[in-house]
Amino acid sequence: MCRMDSDAILCRLRSLSNQENVAGMARFGINTKNTYGISIPDLRKIAKEVGRNHELALRLWRSGIHEARILASMIDDPKKVTSVQMERWVRDFDSWDVCDQCCSNLFDKTSIASTKALEWSSRKEEFVKRAAFALMAALAAHGKTTDDAQFMAFLRVISVQSDDERNFVRKAVNWALRQIGKRSNGLNKAAIATAKKIQQHQSKSARWIAADALRELTSLSVQQRLSKQSKAERG
Repeated sequence: MCRMDSDAILCRLRSLSNQENVAGMARFGINTKNTYGISIPDLRKIAKEVGRNHELALRLWRSGIHEARILASMIDDPKKVTSVQMERWVRDFDSWDVCDQCCSNLFDKTSIASTKALEWSSRKEEFVKRAAFALMAALAAHGKTTDDAQFMAFLRVISVQSDDERNFVRKAVNWALRQIGKRSNGLNKAAIATAKKIQQHQSKSARWIAADALRELTSLSVQQRLSKQSKAERG
């Protein structure tokens, strides 16, 4: 474990700067302001060296550097993350990748993840709302103790919010719907029913979300995997 301070880490990040990568990130809709173009594997390597460090994570976040904020989400201690911190960070989101990394590296491991997902789902700010559904998707993928009742609540919110036409929001809504529907047989059926309900909405966003989700959730590969999972759980 490396005892680096924030200045040393920021210096190291600058040394890894790659402007060609920055140009490539822009093509994927990533905000390139204060961005060095460092790959996620390289950031994970640094995170492993540094280890968990809440205070250091807070200092890196305050730097405003794109990669420093992603790194902060990797090294922060979810047990020390407060509601106030989550609100402060989510208001700083200005790029979909920072949003998604933060939700899947850190926020989904906090004790208030589900509460925040529901709260943020009705917010107007684009990246705050995206965070709600990115967090739902992360909980579906990683939340070992989250019960099906919570995911059913998420599905109801997904149905209500599926008409948002903003690209970064609708993609996250779709992501959450697909991830929930791949978690278990029961949730697969519920997610398919939700998608069919969404399909009846008039907005283009809702119809795209539904069609794309149904294509994956009803696919042979997903159905076979869930069937095997169900059999294994029954012993």
